[in-house]
Amino acid sequence: MTLEEIQQLEDFFTKAGKQPVPIYLNQATEITDYDVFLQSHFQPLKANPNSKVNQPLLYRLKALKLIVEANA
Repeated sequence: MTLEEIQQLEDFFTKAGKQPVPIYLNQATEITDYDVFLQSHFQPLKANPNSKVNQPLLYRLKALKLIVEANA
């Protein structure tokens, strides 16, 4: 993923506004602090967007985006 694509994803969350918590991405992943979740996922992605270690972060952000879009 490129830095531009990461920025587009970050812009989506900025425009969507803060979401009510808890949010369940799946049965094992609960988001209790929306802002911390986003910050903790975008920071490593921006630092190293092509790292395979960061792929789960991208997966969770995309899953959250789908949930936010579905609830809009």
